[in-house]
Amino acid sequence: MTPPRHVARRDPRAHWLLLLLGLVLLLATLTVHGLVTGLGGGSGPAAAVTDGDQGAAETSAAGVPEPVAAGGPVLRLDRPEPVTRTMPDRTIALTFDDGPDPRWTPQVLDALRRHHAHATFFVVGARVNEHPELIRRILAEGHEIGSHTFTHADLASQPGWRRDLELSLTRKAIAGATGREVTLLRPPFSSLPSELTGPGYEALRDAAGSGHLAVLADRDTRDWERPGTAQIVKAATPPRGRGAVVLMHDGGGDRDQTVAALDRLLPELTGQGYRFTTVSAGIGAPESALPASTGTRLSGTALRWTQRGAGWVAGAMNLLLGIALVLGVARLAVQVFCAQRHVRRVRRSTGPRPEVRAPVSVIVPAYNEAANIAATVRSLIASAYPTLEVIVVDDGSTDGTADIVERMRLRGVRVLRQANAGKPAALNTGIRAARAELLVLVDGDTVFQSDTVYRLVQGFADRSVGAISGNTKVANRRRLLGRWQHLEYVIGFNLDRRMYDVLECMPTIPGAIGAFRREALLGVGGVPADTLAEDTDLTMKVLRAGWRVVYEEAAIAWTEAPSSLRQLWRQRYRWCYGTMQAMWKHRHALRESGAGGKLGRRGLPYLMVFQILLPLTAPAVDVFALYGLLFLPWSTLALSWFGLLLLQALTAGYALRLDRERFGPLWALPLQQLVYRQVMYLVVVQSVVTAVIGNRLRWHRMVRTGEAAALVTAARAG
Repeated sequence: MTPPRHVARRDPRAHWLLLLLGLVLLLATLTVHGLVTGLGGGSGPAAAVTDGDQGAAETSAAGVPEPVAAGGPVLRLDRPEPVTRTMPDRTIALTFDDGPDPRWTPQVLDALRRHHAHATFFVVGARVNEHPELIRRILAEGHEIGSHTFTHADLASQPGWRRDLELSLTRKAIAGATGREVTLLRPPFSSLPSELTGPGYEALRDAAGSGHLAVLADRDTRDWERPGTAQIVKAATPPRGRGAVVLMHDGGGDRDQTVAALDRLLPELTGQGYRFTTVSAGIGAPESALPASTGTRLSGTALRWTQRGAGWVAGAMNLLLGIALVLGVARLAVQVFCAQRHVRRVRRSTGPRPEVRAPVSVIVPAYNEAANIAATVRSLIASAYPTLEVIVVDDGSTDGTADIVERMRLRGVRVLRQANAGKPAALNTGIRAARAELLVLVDGDTVFQSDTVYRLVQGFADRSVGAISGNTKVANRRRLLGRWQHLEYVIGFNLDRRMYDVLECMPTIPGAIGAFRREALLGVGGVPADTLAEDTDLTMKVLRAGWRVVYEEAAIAWTEAPSSLRQLWRQRYRWCYGTMQAMWKHRHALRESGAGGKLGRRGLPYLMVFQILLPLTAPAVDVFALYGLLFLPWSTLALSWFGLLLLQALTAGYALRLDRERFGPLWALPLQQLVYRQVMYLVVVQSVVTAVIGNRLRWHRMVRTGEAAALVTAARAG
């Protein structure tokens, strides 16, 4: 036995978990990218460098032992008592932080090679992953490397887990690039031992527990402030022939002054008997870099590719946003241009033209429409049209829909009953029974104005017109969900229909109000039943048969929109899935000429891009927006969001003005973007998954409340 048409099958659900996992993975990937990009540079808030003994301090910061604050810059803190070391006289350990940098690190290395000097480079792990070849060059030329954390994080202000992660990731990054593990550590924003804080000291003691030897500085050149080449040279020169660990930078900003200072400092101090060496060699310690285990090297390689992949994903998201923005602006421009042309064409057509007064048959398919059917029929009979018949086709209703109409005993109204077979079958039953050559198809929850039928059929004065779309308006718009749908109908649907009319590629005449020539309907075999969007399928068939399909904005019909999110979901799920069915069914229009070709090369690509592809990318765009909240300046985000909202508000105001609607509902626009939009794109996701897995979606019927009938007066006024 064939099941009734108005039955819904269970929707697929497993993909929601996959979607959630995918979005979480995307957010994690973008978070990785956010953490490793936009890294800062520079040393801590040290005081101006003086020519005095910078290693001594009268008092130490709270929590920092006096021997550390007044001691040397190389700190071993893995013992009960801290041990500090200093450079011997006339021995300088040049150290460079914040690299490797693809521009400045090679120039620093070239300067060191020219003057036969060696140095120690404290590298940022994230930048190591970006430029592993520079790390290998540093080691190959006899220099030393140490850790400067993975993201240039201030270790003193981080929790313990973040400190451990920063150091562990940096060691793995270096191991993946060089096969070596480093033990030297210079914390970002550090400077002289005398300026070490209590939290900073505790962070160094924690790092010592994982095998790190801390290296601060005797001389902080503060070259990141770009004080001038001469000042950098002066700050790097130890007094009275002493040795020193000199803090400089090869990354994190413009380092041309640093490179220039090296070409002055190195020959000048070499001539005074100084030697330039690494930190480990300067204090007579063994080489600090040790062979890494296979597991550490593999972890470092995986980390590097993860970071690169995150960069590719972020780049792809930026590209996607750029494409979406360009398409959105282009769409708006085309809509406004076409709407203006449509308005001018309508207003110019004020000259004499044949008046259409031919008989009209109005067909109303009805399944359990007891809430609205009486109002629908009364509005049709009250039409100011001379010759009109109304045919109500009851499709096996169980709520007495047909009985309600029969008890009304209205002249010119016929009721046909049939077993439940679906809306297309009910429409075809009415078409066969209709006496007129002009047919108006109306949903059972729709209320017409008195001039609607007259205005709707006047376009048939043009013999090339086979079908006409009316202007559907939401009657139950007092609640927030109704206002959102009202804005969608006015902004989206009706702006689109004006554009489709001008471009001659109208893909859908809504089931709520549409007029057809009987000749056109019979020529395409009636209303098709093999898709859930029978109105879209039928319109495309009429277009491909060579008929023109136009839009009549003055033919207004009031319809009851879904009053709950559940009902809205089910309605839009059916619409979206059915539209995809119709698009696939009529894909061959791409190769056709004439009206069918315009549908195939204008209408179908538009539907594919703006109703399927872009909504499918919307979840990823929202995740990217969340990423922006975490890593981008809030002022930039706020400016971008309000800019887009202003553009949408201007579009909405323009559309409301065209439809002669009040601007009051515009206040609901921000909330529509935050809630309603997400529901709509999730509908598209569900529909695409259903189509891909080959599940056959059945009819989803909306429960009627009678609001279209009860609120039609308020809707007309609002």
